[in-house]
Amino acid sequence: MTTSTISVGTGPSAAELAAFEQERPARTLSPVLDRGISVCCALVSVGVLVQVFFPIPAGTQFYLMLFLAAVLPGALLCYRGWRVPAFLNPFRGDRRSDDPPVADWVLASVALVVSLYPLLDFDAFLERRQAPTQLDLLAGSLLLVLALEACRRTTGWVLPVVSLLFIGYAYYGGYLPYTWSLAHQGFDFSAIVAQLFMGTAGFYGTPLAVAASYIVLFTIYGAVLDASGAGKFFIDVSFAAFKSSRTAPGRTVTLAGFLLGTVSGSGTATAVSLGTVAWPILRRAGYPSEPAGGMLAAAGIGAILSPPTLGAAAFIIAEYLQVSYLVVLGYATVPTVLYYLGILLAIEMDARRHGTEAAEPSTESARRLLLRFGYHFVSLFLIIGFMAMDIPPFKAVVYATLLQIGLSFLDREHRLTPRRLGMALAQGTRSVLPVVATCAVAGIIVAVVTQTGLGLNLAEIIVSAASAISENHTVVLIMTVTLSAFAVMVLGLAVPVTASFIIAAVVIAPALFQLGVAPAEAYMFIFYYAVLSEVSPPTALAAVATAAITGGRAIPTMWQAWKYTLPAFLVPFAFVLTPNGANLLGLEGLGGAAWTLAVSALAVAALAVVTGGWIAVRTGRLERLLCFPAALLLLYLAPTTIGVGLGLLGVAVVINLARRQRLRNTEGPLPS
Repeated sequence: MTTSTISVGTGPSAAELAAFEQERPARTLSPVLDRGISVCCALVSVGVLVQVFFPIPAGTQFYLMLFLAAVLPGALLCYRGWRVPAFLNPFRGDRRSDDPPVADWVLASVALVVSLYPLLDFDAFLERRQAPTQLDLLAGSLLLVLALEACRRTTGWVLPVVSLLFIGYAYYGGYLPYTWSLAHQGFDFSAIVAQLFMGTAGFYGTPLAVAASYIVLFTIYGAVLDASGAGKFFIDVSFAAFKSSRTAPGRTVTLAGFLLGTVSGSGTATAVSLGTVAWPILRRAGYPSEPAGGMLAAAGIGAILSPPTLGAAAFIIAEYLQVSYLVVLGYATVPTVLYYLGILLAIEMDARRHGTEAAEPSTESARRLLLRFGYHFVSLFLIIGFMAMDIPPFKAVVYATLLQIGLSFLDREHRLTPRRLGMALAQGTRSVLPVVATCAVAGIIVAVVTQTGLGLNLAEIIVSAASAISENHTVVLIMTVTLSAFAVMVLGLAVPVTASFIIAAVVIAPALFQLGVAPAEAYMFIFYYAVLSEVSPPTALAAVATAAITGGRAIPTMWQAWKYTLPAFLVPFAFVLTPNGANLLGLEGLGGAAWTLAVSALAVAALAVVTGGWIAVRTGRLERLLCFPAALLLLYLAPTTIGVGLGLLGVAVVINLARRQRLRNTEGPLPS
């Protein structure tokens, strides 16, 4: 076995990252305007950090209005709108930039005014909710239009159109025949606007509250972490950790993806960051472009499925369940172990099938790197430790951010001087602009569902449709869960993860509740399928991004990514379908989590055989045919099905061992 030594790259540029983000790429602003907006964003970050320790006395809704007023204009200025003639651009002197035209400055100004309007007489504004004035309705209508436009610019047309359909349902639902399950009393436009603008379930509902109280703090922390050199350290230490075997490149990609997720918070961005650096190593090791792209996409998506940060939707789960964020991290622990076990097993099998070689990057030893830069882990552990001490996560992450700023001075190259710190704070707020626009518009859907009772009505329709096919509760549950998974994945193909989770949580989750699924299990099921839409054909943004880097074909890369992430598609079914599925989330104690983890690990191994085609040697069709039902039976986590599944898996292993012995007898010693 030969070992190649190559250099580790420096990583993608901001433009390369933006090109593959789920949110649309931001404008390339001229230097003067970019500095001006950066200063404003940095001030917003400072205000958000101060708010944690010195909250505004007027209350949460007052703060949310102020936060939206500070962020919404930035989204309208930093992201491209409609094409306008060049002469309308006040900054057209720099032809390399695409600064906002006059029309966008007008929209941003109006957004600022209508967002601040309720604060002029806040108490009186709240008292007028049942009888809004014409000025209230005008301001609310303008904010509705501007929020939809900001969302369109940052994420595309789909979510705004879906939101408008929900508004249309709220208005016209009263005209539906009263015998229809979806019929309701109907609401006029003033009632709808009042619900969105003056209530606590519209623009200023749970989604925006989570974005303003949690997500923005973690994006600031991630920006500070990255600016202090943590991102570079995570990649370097991952490459240094696995140097000596042909599976080392794949293991390195997996570990680096896990670590980079704490900085990025976006699966696609993590995959791009990782792919730019790791693809030369994977290519030198002998990986074909499509399997390499699939592996990179799977590693990137794993970053937002995994503690300690998870994705933005995890904060919303905590808010919906009224539990601490640390509890949600606990829910994700066993599924995360199973996810990465599946990737590592697939890597082992692919290394043998493709005949890969070791490819040693020219990095320092892992020990030397850890001794020199291991302090980057301290702030991550601090967050977990503080939350374990019942310190709220929004305070824990601020403490971690302050600590990371101090630790940055241990590295002369990455010390956070005032200028570098200001840039990091600005990047923290800029990163959250698309999320805030998404959450504000998602609040429209939540408000309509609350106002019309749509969630319960749809739940009854879904359950009734499944019951029409069979009266057996298990069959009804299986059909409902399967339809729900498909619906969440389809939804996730068109809208960002956070938005698809919010919509599914208010529309689909009630159907699962009616069938006896516990809220924690239902929300985690929806969360996983919302995230997995990023590696699901036909869009699979993470796979498309990595295919562009490796030069592979997009569709085959998507299927390779699906192969690596298959356990994550099936394990969530165990949450909601099996009697012992709650153990996978740690809801029944450590003992239950331990034995279900062990059984599920065997199921994941069986799935890896199905997709990877290897046990001791390359498998035949028979071994794969045996392993697939074995995996499903093991994942059901019932004593009888576990016994049958183990039997099928054992038969497959015995057949493959016999196959290896025959090959040895005919071909001599086999390569390991």
